[in-house]
Amino acid sequence: MKLGSLKEGGRDGTLIVVSRDLARAVRATGIADTLQRALEDWSNLAPRLNALSDALNAGEAEGAFALDPATLAAPLPRAYEFVDGSAYLPHVERVRRARGAEVPETFYTDPLMYQAVSAGFYGPRDAVKVPSEEYGIDLEAEVVVITDDVPMATSPEDAAGHIQLVGLVNDVSLRNLIPAELGKGFGFLQSKPRSALGPVFVTPDELGEAWRDSKLHLPMLTHVNGAWFGAPEAGVDMQFNFAQLVAHAARTRPLSAGTIVGSGTVANEDTSLGASCFAERRTVETLEHGKPSTPFMKFGDTVRIEMLDKAGASVFGAIEQRIEQA
Repeated sequence: MKLGSLKEGGRDGTLIVVSRDLARAVRATGIADTLQRALEDWSNLAPRLNALSDALNAGEAEGAFALDPATLAAPLPRAYEFVDGSAYLPHVERVRRARGAEVPETFYTDPLMYQAVSAGFYGPRDAVKVPSEEYGIDLEAEVVVITDDVPMATSPEDAAGHIQLVGLVNDVSLRNLIPAELGKGFGFLQSKPRSALGPVFVTPDELGEAWRDSKLHLPMLTHVNGAWFGAPEAGVDMQFNFAQLVAHAARTRPLSAGTIVGSGTVANEDTSLGASCFAERRTVETLEHGKPSTPFMKFGDTVRIEMLDKAGASVFGAIEQRIEQA
C-alpha cells in the first residue's frame, strides 16, 4: 500500500491511503488520524489500512477523491528521529580522493551516519528556503526507510523485519558551510537544514522484486531545471543495506516508531549514470579535469526527484521543488 499526509489537521497532517497509480486517495478515518499514530500501533492498524488500500484500488472506497500533489505534506511532517547514512562506497571514495584523503578502513565494515533534522520536513511541492546562495546549495537524492519500534542492539537480520515503509528524500545540504563545521570535529548542524520527503511512503511488499536484500533496486532519477541530472541504480554499489543501517542506528539505543533512516546520496561506480547531488558531479569533474565546472544551485532553480518502475510508472510520486531565498 501507499500512504501520504494531507496539509490539514495540524502539524502532523491527516493520514491518507493513496492508490497504486497515485491518482486517488481516501482519508484513513476511524483507523489512524496521522501516519505517526499508525506506526506506533502498526501490527494492529496496518491490516486495516491494507484493507482500505485494496478497496481504494478496486474503486470501492467510500470517500475517495482525486489526489492533488499540491495538497500533500510530507508523509511524516515531523518525526522523532532522522538518521542518515552514507552507504554508497563510490561517492565516499571519489569525494575523499578529490581532496587527497584516504577512505578510513573502518568504513568498509562500519557505516557512516549522523543525526539529521527531524522536527520538520518540506512537503514534495514546497519550496526549499535558504538564506544565501553563498552557502553552496545542494540537493541529495536518497532512499529512506521508516521503522516501527526497534529494540536496542537489534541484529541486522531482525532489523529487516522492522522496516515498514520505503520512500524518497531530498536531503538538502549547504556545502560551503560543511568544511568549517566538520573541522570542529563535532558534526553537521547549520550545513544540514530541513529536507523534503517524497509524496508517499510505500510498503516493501508493494515494491515487488524491486525490494530485495533490504535494498531498493530502481534508478534514482533526478532532473535540475528540466534537464537530466542522473539516474544511478539505488540497488548497486550500496556497501550497507537498510537492515544493516537500522541495526547500526539501534546499536546503543532503541529507535522509536516513525524513525527515518536514510541511505545517503545514491551513487554508482559507473559515472555515465550521472549523479544524485552536485557535490558528486563536481567531484567527478575535479578528478577528470582538475577543477569543478558545475556551480551549486541558485535561487529560482528547480529540482525533480523520482523513481519509475519497469513499466515507467512513478512509484512514490515526484519531489518537485524550487530553490528560494528565505
